[in-house]
Amino acid sequence: MALDEALLTWHSQGKIPPTIRFYGWDPATLSIGYFQKVEKEINLEAVKQYNLGFVRRPTGGRGVLHDKELTYSVIVSEEHPDMPASVTEAYRVISQGLLEGFRKVGLDAYFAIPKTKEEQEALKNPRSAVCFDAPSWYELVVEGRKVAGSAQTRQKGVILQHGSIILDIDEDKLFDLFLYSSDRVRERLQRNFKNKAVAINALRETPLSYEEAKIAFRDGFEKGLNIHLEEYRLTQEQTDEVERIQKDRYENEEWNFRR
Repeated sequence: MALDEALLTWHSQGKIPPTIRFYGWDPATLSIGYFQKVEKEINLEAVKQYNLGFVRRPTGGRGVLHDKELTYSVIVSEEHPDMPASVTEAYRVISQGLLEGFRKVGLDAYFAIPKTKEEQEALKNPRSAVCFDAPSWYELVVEGRKVAGSAQTRQKGVILQHGSIILDIDEDKLFDLFLYSSDRVRERLQRNFKNKAVAINALRETPLSYEEAKIAFRDGFEKGLNIHLEEYRLTQEQTDEVERIQKDRYENEEWNFRR
């Protein structure tokens, strides 16, 4: 999270070009959205029992278990000629890269577009704290089930969109990490979840590895956004700055547990 924040700042200062980043998590980590309330929504005992990391994202959205997945982030100026002004339409443009990535791994993905009034209301008032519980505008769906979750923030004239591309998912572990008003509510939400979300490897005959996913989605972003990606390495000075942000914010309980 610290590196995503640093990339946003450097891009706002004109120090780096638009950037796409792919990464994983060690240890597996529960990230919560910028606006989520820890004490009302998160089972911190379960987070400890599973030896998970815990961090608050700078972006909105709901809780995500970053475990067997490929995470991506896109950092680009709001003024970029190919970036629409509206948040929803910017999702559409960036998600074109995800769409092509899913096609490259053999999945017939398409955009979720909430059509009915009920579906649009559900996005404003989600029924659970779990991110993959329902698709938002232009998130990716295969056979009617969500396969990627994304979140966006705009700061300093820059768009940061990052998200989770799930390779495999442990539903029991995921649902253990949240609080519910009753066991019956949890059972209903978890039962419904199977119809709403799915991992890539549940849809493929041969499992997709993290490295294979990284290559496929890199190629997908190049095709979907009509760009050419070049590798970028941080300088020691940049690495030091990321570590400072990490210490000041994302390792800080005041940030992660704020009300």
